Amino acid sequence: MRGPARLQEVIEILEDIRVAARDEGAAADAIVRRHFRGRRYIGAKDRAAIRDLVWRAIRHAGERPVSGRAALLGLLEAEDPKALALFDGSERAPAPPAPEEPRAPPSRAPAWLMPELAERFGPALEGELAALLGRAPLDIRVNRLAGRPVAEVAAALPCPSEPVRIAGIPLPDALRLPAGALGETHPLFATGVIAVQDAGSQLVAALAAARPGTEVVDLCAGAGGKTLALAAAMEGRGRILATDTDRKRLAALGPRAVRAGCLSMIETRLLDPGREPEQLADWRSRADLVLVDAPCSGSGTWRRHPELRWRLTPERLDRLVALQARLLRLGHRLVRPGGRLVYAVCSVLPREGQGVVTAFAAETGVPPAATLALSPGSHGCDGFFIASFDPPC
Repeated sequence: MRGPARLQEVIEILEDIRVAARDEGAAADAIVRRHFRGRRYIGAKDRAAIRDLVWRAIRHAGERPVSGRAALLGLLEAEDPKALALFDGSERAPAPPAPEEPRAPPSRAPAWLMPELAERFGPALEGELAALLGRAPLDIRVNRLAGRPVAEVAAALPCPSEPVRIAGIPLPDALRLPAGALGETHPLFATGVIAVQDAGSQLVAALAAARPGTEVVDLCAGAGGKTLALAAAMEGRGRILATDTDRKRLAALGPRAVRAGCLSMIETRLLDPGREPEQLADWRSRADLVLVDAPCSGSGTWRRHPELRWRLTPERLDRLVALQARLLRLGHRLVRPGGRLVYAVCSVLPREGQGVVTAFAAETGVPPAATLALSPGSHGCDGFFIASFDPPC
């Protein structure tokens, strides 16, 4: 494939990602996969080059660009101006850029978010933003239920790995590998021995401290990454109710639980938004542990999903904060007297973390027993805010 034709493919992909971000559509990686499925004629080398340009253009522009073409023009103008000559208007090539045509300017994050990010990181802002947009390593969790020691699993991997400690807390089931070092077709994935899970996410499950034989609610389970980590911590004994309002994501949990060897202890329940209290009435004041891994901006995962910066608007953030507050109150109602409530968001924005927890404590009179804020720059994992409560009620 000629260089100009590659650029046209990049522009089309970026435009699809931009529109999906505006309309809350498919994720960027899904769009890239869909694009290539419809163009089998594009070879592996060209696909790799196109992907690289797409992700570089997304990382370059912190604000959602006016077009996919503007996103690519901004990247090339900043990094490789000579490549603009490939916009030559030939067959399957982009037209030459006009002098007044918009180019996406370089930025780390949307301008309206910068004050909140500065509040969160202070003098370390620039370094933390650079880390948020860097390439993440590959963290895996060794499934205790598979019965294979971590050292044995590490020896079976095709590349060196290292143990992980986050905020001074060791994660005994975690191993860290270089980015892209292991594909999910490896037999250890297929047999449920390991799962991909960022160390920060593993720490959320570890701090939840689920115990064998207890009853647990994973209120926003999604595809079940933390559900499976909780089941492993419970040694396969007890009961987990995994709920979500997303049918497709929740449906993915069943096959994963089969591979992990814990299907019998997990019940899934699809909830209707706004009707959760009545649909969970049978669990009111019953759970030993409730984990509220609430939907959020995903700002802590920008190094994996930089297009999330294009999705976020002040209005969407306000809706997310209101939803987080509602789900935390719901989780509080499900905890039995003497039970434990854990709130987590994969966000570095104070409004979604400390702000939600402070408002909850003022409303309920239940202050957090502990809080922890994580970031890629300071802790080497995705950004998270985690709070634990030991409700007296």
